[in-house]
Amino acid sequence: MSVFYFVAFLSIFFALMTIFTKNAVHSVLYLVITFFTFTIHYILLNAQFLAVVNFIVYMGAIMVLFLFVLMLLNLNKDTEPLKSNLIKIIGVIAGLCLVVTIAGSLKLLETSNPVVLKDPGIGLVSNLGKVLFSEFLLPFEISSILLLTAMVGAVLLAKNETKKI
Repeated sequence: MSVFYFVAFLSIFFALMTIFTKNAVHSVLYLVITFFTFTIHYILLNAQFLAVVNFIVYMGAIMVLFLFVLMLLNLNKDTEPLKSNLIKIIGVIAGLCLVVTIAGSLKLLETSNPVVLKDPGIGLVSNLGKVLFSEFLLPFEISSILLLTAMVGAVLLAKNETKKI
């Protein structure tokens, strides 16, 4: 249980660092670390498939893409537009909503009992594979054919047509 509290503290700490860091590149890097702590939470909850998907999709693809875009944009303080008072008011309202949500969740944690799963193997990748390739085999194969068709269509649309004389 102490591992959970340590990782939860790290999640909150790096999420706050994401918000309060002035450098946009550092903010994205802190967000990557925050997503990594979420992956550890998924592993602690025995949801290996969600952990792998979070690691590959969010950390490996989306956040790295954000990092490359921010580095290509080369944001300086000179190019940053001045924030209006409306944006500041909306930020204060969002912060107050966050405080109310945290206070409500802390009150909920006082009276709650620990959750015990009836089936401890519910989040395992092997169980997901068994269900995917038994009950949902036909929709899985149809979606793969649909993705293949979309990929071939995208290649054909992007291909330059050369005119033969």
